[in-house]
Amino acid sequence: MQLLLPPRILFGRGALAQAMPHLRALGDRLILVHSASASAALPLADDLRALGCTVHTYIAKGEPTLPGLEAALKTLRPHNAGAVIALGGGSALDLGKALAALLPGTHPPLYHLEVVGDGHSLDTAPLPFAAIPTTSGTGAEATKNAVISVPDAQRKVSLRDDRMIACLAVVDPALTEDVPPAIRLASGLDAITQVIEPYLSRNATPLTDALCRDAIPLGLRALRSLMHTPTEQAFGDMAHVSLSGGIALANAGLGAVHGLAGVLGGRTGAPHGALCGRLLVPVVRTNLARMRGPRGPEVLSWIAAAFPEAPDPLSALEAWIDAQGLPRLADLGVTPDTHGDVATESLAASSMRPNPVQLSVSDLLQILASS
Repeated sequence: MQLLLPPRILFGRGALAQAMPHLRALGDRLILVHSASASAALPLADDLRALGCTVHTYIAKGEPTLPGLEAALKTLRPHNAGAVIALGGGSALDLGKALAALLPGTHPPLYHLEVVGDGHSLDTAPLPFAAIPTTSGTGAEATKNAVISVPDAQRKVSLRDDRMIACLAVVDPALTEDVPPAIRLASGLDAITQVIEPYLSRNATPLTDALCRDAIPLGLRALRSLMHTPTEQAFGDMAHVSLSGGIALANAGLGAVHGLAGVLGGRTGAPHGALCGRLLVPVVRTNLARMRGPRGPEVLSWIAAAFPEAPDPLSALEAWIDAQGLPRLADLGVTPDTHGDVATESLAASSMRPNPVQLSVSDLLQILASS
């Protein structure tokens, strides 16, 4: 049993200011990848320059794609940076993580990408990488992979290596407070999915269980608060859940929600968090119907405590998600005629392997139809 996680995590309101000496220690030549909407990016770059660093900024435009990653490598390689910092949502963190992994090497991304590429391990150590999330959802600040969309294959796949985990994760809940409600909902549902799936995973360990048992009920309460009466406490709690989910999934894996979402995202370009939020209840319902042991009832009890409006906790959660206006799969571009191909392709996804029960194409078709 092992637990992979960033060797240094700074967590809490004001953590970004406390991180400046650690960011400066990464080196004299830095690349700062950031979301276009990340208002803290330019002040951070100025602060690092004031400390004597050369900083080249690069905007992450949407979820990272293979052509976008190839263009970024071509642009940034001449800067000979010694480290990469990423500030923003999961897309910016994934792009920064991929750049840190590939800038020192000589092979193109497809040499290393799973499923659509050759899947080779990195043969050169990644650059030091620091992650500063501005959303509470993906947990990318604590994961060992970067998700890349490959448009030609209509797939989202991972670049993965244990050494890709950030050497420094800076989780400052104050940076998440400007996120619009729709993104707050989708990213929050993703964060909750990423503590439920590792808890139910066939690869769960006592170490990941310890994280998830606290994070699942905390996240359910926090998300409800964030959508109705946002508080500093709720923002902090959701940031904690997102970080816990990143650590848990990096060590215990995920399940059918992410197995399906990866394929659907590659085909439609729909936001990952929205896909996960829509798939969460049907997948959990299908899994729990076949699982034995205490974990299923535990998860149901945590959902029931946060959403007591209906006798069936999963129905209550789904009704609440509907009331918040999360689009259904059909509204996200997933048409019924694609369900068969999606179900078949999802069975080969790496995220599907730790699912607690073996699901068939027929099971996945029912999940897609009810999402």
